[in-house]
Amino acid sequence: MATETSLAERLLQGDKRALARAITLVENDDPRGWDLVREVYPHTGGAAVLGLTGAPGAGKSTLISALTKARRAQERDVAVLSIDPSSPFTKGALLGDRIRLTDHFLDPGVFIRSMANRGALGGLSEATLQAALLMDAAGKDDVFLETVGVGQAEIDVIDHADTVVLILIPGGGDSIQALKAGVMEIPDIIVVNKADHPMTDTMVREVRSVLSLAPHEKGTWRVPIVKTQAYRDIGIDELIEQIDAHRAYIQERGELEERRRRNLRSEVLALTTSRIRRRLDAALASDERFQALLQQVVERRLDPASAATEVLGRLDAGDLAID
Repeated sequence: MATETSLAERLLQGDKRALARAITLVENDDPRGWDLVREVYPHTGGAAVLGLTGAPGAGKSTLISALTKARRAQERDVAVLSIDPSSPFTKGALLGDRIRLTDHFLDPGVFIRSMANRGALGGLSEATLQAALLMDAAGKDDVFLETVGVGQAEIDVIDHADTVVLILIPGGGDSIQALKAGVMEIPDIIVVNKADHPMTDTMVREVRSVLSLAPHEKGTWRVPIVKTQAYRDIGIDELIEQIDAHRAYIQERGELEERRRRNLRSEVLALTTSRIRRRLDAALASDERFQALLQQVVERRLDPASAATEVLGRLDAGDLAID
């Protein structure tokens, strides 16, 4: 088996097998994977990371396929990271709808990977940014992140991408409700896909109306609405122009660096929280005092918040070790 050093060297040279192996190590929380990320991290920062989110059936995979085709025509290397719901049994990716990307499977300039979200409420797996970093280190010019869906709990794509694209489809009132519920703050670009639908223009007007409610300062980015028919490659050139325009905008204003700083801060906090949770689970699994506390909660003699306060009190007092 290749050593971590040789794996890193192969990954930095753009070896697709090395990249696939590296992502597997990280996804499995293998210490060798984290060592690898640490080694190649200084070589990251060159890729443009695009997050695409939207309700199931909005055509995200088809749109990504069209975007990939357009970027490859510009001789740019592309990586696609699709986050699927987890199987409750295997914890692996469930949808497997990468069939829409089959046109690119044999293209040496395209790398496609599905990852399970493993129950992550934000629609993205804990290892997503690490995988994106590995794709970046492998020399990819563009990294496309496709999330599970969109909703109030599934908005953390903003913590992983330089530019966020929200994909809507006409004829679905749920999409407008999602915008009103607070998802409006997520996108840098809104795409109305399947724009051959007779309700397309109505939806565009409704979305513009919702966007107009947000305060706009002079000189700030105004979210464009792009109509596409991804399966026919209609509107893709305009979408590419808007993606490039947004990147130029945040680079000129110094916002790209600030976004990435925010993203990395969120990733550090997320990884720290996850590891503390695992250690706490392990410490409490055989802790008799916790079992007795839990029994009080089950018997309705103690509420969950009070029980949590007691556990935190034990941690603060050094009475419970999670090392």
